[in-house]
Amino acid sequence: MKPLTKEIIILKSAAEIEAMRRSCVIVAEVLRVLQDNVRPGSTTMDLERIAEEEIKKRRALPAFKGYKGYPFCLCTSLNNEVVHGMPSVKKVLKEGDIISMDCGVFFDGFYGDSAVTVGVGNISENARRLIEATAASLDKAIEQAMEGNRLYDISHAIQRFVEARGYSVVRDFVGHGIGRELHEPPQVPNFGPPGKGAKLKAGMVLAIEPMINLGDCSVNVLNDGWTAVTADGKLSAHFEHTVAITHEGPYVLTRI
Repeated sequence: MKPLTKEIIILKSAAEIEAMRRSCVIVAEVLRVLQDNVRPGSTTMDLERIAEEEIKKRRALPAFKGYKGYPFCLCTSLNNEVVHGMPSVKKVLKEGDIISMDCGVFFDGFYGDSAVTVGVGNISENARRLIEATAASLDKAIEQAMEGNRLYDISHAIQRFVEARGYSVVRDFVGHGIGRELHEPPQVPNFGPPGKGAKLKAGMVLAIEPMINLGDCSVNVLNDGWTAVTADGKLSAHFEHTVAITHEGPYVLTRI
């Protein structure tokens, strides 16, 4: 998502966080099924159909379909596509591709949101390392999602980890708060100075989502108005978890 301007952060009760956990588990289950269906010869539209069936099976609603006019349940971003890639029967997965799948659902009054990047068959060493570094940067960010820390402690953890490995952090899109709305304040950049930003409090729920490029951080949005691609044509990876900040530490709602 693009940066938000209004910064009224809604804290969730323990009961609300557990309700969110139910929607988040559905997202995680759907993504697990999707990963099992990523193979050469499949299309991104095949993955879209599977996602819709799996969401419906769990009596949830797709969060993305119809959101600001977006027509699909999934975002499927291939190779140099950073985020918001649109499923298509024309996009056939090939050996060596990488694909980011971003999924959200609405269930029992709350939203859940998560994303994962996986390889199609055997992938290059560069692609493998990019995926691993992006996933690890999310883990580093979650470690900072502690009561009393500052928002940009999360952001800085991502930036420091990936830039030390020669990758770049996308600036044009950020993570976000989540709850009864899909996108709530605060915005959660993947870059920034530590010790800055809102103080983290128990009850905050954040969708933390590093988008990391193999090359330059610059991106362009295609004529479809949604698909963001790397300006230099190099690979990009994307991971996301919905994380609640609690008195006991970070609670990763989309992890199963």
